[in-house]
Amino acid sequence: MTETKFRFFTIADYEDEEIWLRKMHNDGLKLVKVIPPGIYTFEECEPEDVIYRMDFSNNEKDAQFISMAQDFGWEYVEKMLGWLYFRKPAEEADGEEQLFSDDESRADMAAHVVKTRLVPVAIIFLCIVVPNLLNAVNGKMSGLSGFFAAVFGILFVIYVYLIVHCGLKLKAIIEENRK
Repeated sequence: MTETKFRFFTIADYEDEEIWLRKMHNDGLKLVKVIPPGIYTFEECEPEDVIYRMDFSNNEKDAQFISMAQDFGWEYVEKMLGWLYFRKPAEEADGEEQLFSDDESRADMAAHVVKTRLVPVAIIFLCIVVPNLLNAVNGKMSGLSGFFAAVFGILFVIYVYLIVHCGLKLKAIIEENRK
C-alpha cells in the first residue's frame, strides 16, 4: 500500500530532508517517488533504520556516480529536479553514513547547487520580479495595477526569503566543509 505526504524543502534544506526520510523509514514508510514541489510517495515496509542521502546531479556523470554509489552499497531510489536520492540500511553503513568520502566533495556539491539553482533564481528575480513590481507600484500597468502590485509584492517577499535563506545556508555548508 502506498501513502502520499506533502513536505516542502528548499534546495538548501537537503540535510533536513534526509533526516525526515530516515524518520519516515523508521516509521515503516520507504520512499518510492518525489514529485515537485514536495509530494512524496511512500510504500509501507517493515520499520528499519535506513540512512537517506542526496546528491545534486551533474547530468553527464549521473550514470557513473549512481554506479559508484551502488558499488558502495547505496540503493538508488529516484531523481527529482537534479537531486539523486539514495538509501542504505544503517546496519550496513559501518560508520560510513555519508555518500561523499571527503568534505571537499560536499562543499563542491553545495557550490554546484548555488551555481545551477540559486544564481538563476536571483537573475529571474532581478530581471522579472523587481522591474514588474516597480511598474505595478508606479501605476504603469493597466487598471489592474493594484492586483499586479500585490502579486509582484508577494513574489518579491518569497524570492527575497528564498534567496537569503538558501544563500546563507549553502554558504555555511560550503565554509564548514572547506575548513
